[in-house]
Amino acid sequence: MNERTILVGIDVGGTFTHAVAVQQPDNQIIAHAVTPTTHSSKDSVSEGIITVFHDVLEQARASSDEIRFVAHSTTQATNALLEGDVAKVGIIGMGKGLESLRAKADTQVKNLELSQGKFLSTKHAYINTGSGEFSDQTIRNILTEMKKDGCEVIVATEAFSVDDSQNEDKVVDLAVEGGFPATASHEISQLYGLKVRTRTAVINASILPKMTSTALLTDRSVKESGIKAPLMIMRSDGGVMDLEQMKRRPILTMLSGPAAGIAAALMYAKISDGIFLEVGGTSTDISAIKNGKAMSKSASVGGHLTYLKTLDSRTVGIGGGSMVRMKGSEVHEVGPRSAHIANLGYIAFSDPKELKQVQPQLVQPMENDPSDYLVAVNPNGKRFAITLTDASIVMEMTKPGDYAYNQQDTVLDVFTQIASAYGETAREFATAILDKAIAKIRPVVDGLLAEYELDPTLVSLVGGGGGATAVVPWLGNRMGMKHLIAPKAEVISAIGAALAMLRDCVEWSVINPSEQDIVGIRKEAVGRLDAMGADPATIEVQIEVDQSKNILRAIATGAFRMDKDAHETADITEDEKLRKAAEAFKCDTSQVQKAARTSRLSIYGHMMIQKQLFGLLKKNVQQYRVLDSNGVVKLQSNRGAVHQCTAKDMAAIHGFIERESEYNDVGMVLPEVFILHGNRIADFSTILNYDQLKSLVGIELEGLPENEPVVVFINRRK
Repeated sequence: MNERTILVGIDVGGTFTHAVAVQQPDNQIIAHAVTPTTHSSKDSVSEGIITVFHDVLEQARASSDEIRFVAHSTTQATNALLEGDVAKVGIIGMGKGLESLRAKADTQVKNLELSQGKFLSTKHAYINTGSGEFSDQTIRNILTEMKKDGCEVIVATEAFSVDDSQNEDKVVDLAVEGGFPATASHEISQLYGLKVRTRTAVINASILPKMTSTALLTDRSVKESGIKAPLMIMRSDGGVMDLEQMKRRPILTMLSGPAAGIAAALMYAKISDGIFLEVGGTSTDISAIKNGKAMSKSASVGGHLTYLKTLDSRTVGIGGGSMVRMKGSEVHEVGPRSAHIANLGYIAFSDPKELKQVQPQLVQPMENDPSDYLVAVNPNGKRFAITLTDASIVMEMTKPGDYAYNQQDTVLDVFTQIASAYGETAREFATAILDKAIAKIRPVVDGLLAEYELDPTLVSLVGGGGGATAVVPWLGNRMGMKHLIAPKAEVISAIGAALAMLRDCVEWSVINPSEQDIVGIRKEAVGRLDAMGADPATIEVQIEVDQSKNILRAIATGAFRMDKDAHETADITEDEKLRKAAEAFKCDTSQVQKAARTSRLSIYGHMMIQKQLFGLLKKNVQQYRVLDSNGVVKLQSNRGAVHQCTAKDMAAIHGFIERESEYNDVGMVLPEVFILHGNRIADFSTILNYDQLKSLVGIELEGLPENEPVVVFINRRK
């Protein structure tokens, strides 16, 4: 039998830890293990990780040589900050000259309130590096005092260390020599802004000991199993990093649970434009996907701005186990209390014999909860939660075959009994519950659509998590939007960890970046991924220019280097691609035209007739969809244009972009530009400066054969 290629993904959730084994090349789930998350264990969450890791290997009957990739997401960093389970941080600030007084103030990060009543404690010392104070002995004396004061980890931070890091590096070396874990601010961010950079480094340092301990325990278990593949840890932006990167920057693991779900939506469910809703028992994490990328933002911790870019994930207190609240005879609210936390069973997963005869009762599930939560009570006084999942089963949104489906007849009977007490039918009662629940979620979805300028006609609502069917189908129907439940939704985050790409982000503070700056930052980003073990042939770098903040950003992604290519899947035929394009356009295949192509991508066009003024006026709208060789829609536009050329046709590329640009009082307004070649879609949609765009396009196409097919794909800005 041929040796298999198996990827293992582990998701550490708040309640359960899941692991999956994914067999390549067809991404087949061959094993799934689950255990309660071991928050209270002496080895913290690593005990649960190790348990499911070994369970899933046993189920898959996998040899150590077959395991090529192991990655896990974790809530540990987020939970540590929320719960105040952090180390005291000693800050050694530095500066010189006229900036010395300001540097002293900017590096003095006072105790940070992480959540109500939970603080991150700090101790600050300052060295004027221009006055002769800066010496090994001075640093050692400060470290000795900090140890006496209970500091467990050290931050070295200096004004302009992003240009010259030797002083920060010296402090870190001496701290490590003295037995401290330590971090330098330039390792956390290469952006100017000493105050925010220091704050970010302090938050990072506070979780460094705990995160490192857990990661080392997990890594040791992987190695003892004979697995040669290195342990990877999920980042908050949807990629993974190796253990050395995590030990330097554990802050990057914040929100890695939702990020793992997004990674699966991109890699497994293959969503190019969508709103991803990961629905658990208690809450729903909601994120936006645009042009095949998860949207991100600068993170705040306890209301404090940081230089950390995280997934823009918005949490709503609605989940599959959300309980119902009543006011008189009407459904007043759904959630935030869930059946899980209240230790009550769902109707769907309780013994039908105990539900033959029930009546409604309003209760206070937990101390400090309001006393208007609805339960069903049987003659023996046993209580059962009325949940959102139960309502979804009544309305046939959760159907046979879905993870959350069970005993529909029993659920319908209980809803009939309860609803009749309020003068309603079971379906009327269930409808009111579902409508109240999505009333909390819909504004968040509308906000993401508006903020990221997503076209609702192109976007799908994508459900993940065990409770996905309790929310997404009803929300999709009410919003009139396409919706789907991701395959294996209940383990979507573990799948995302298994399939995630290596990723790193480099940011420089640059005013009006030159071509030399762009080449330099690109080289650094590629070097970081190469050091983590990425296959050079898979490394891609996206360049972004944030002119409002003078930030040049390079985001590098790549697949982990394996002995063989485990990611190739069979191409579909041209006729099959045409059918998939027609499905994307919602039209007949006869109305679809092949507009352009690269060696691995096909671009299809469709002229849609848009009716206005009650059908009295008609407008032709040219639509485009980009499909890969497997028939997956990778890019789409209802306001676009395309141009077919070759890699040598730079003048034609520039001319097309100029013709498709708009001109106003402030000059040239570029459209969103994408350059397609091979299987690659280079995204330059954030670039607003034409000279920078021309440089980036030149760098992108440099080294390609002159006759390599290239497509310029533009999307007109609103």
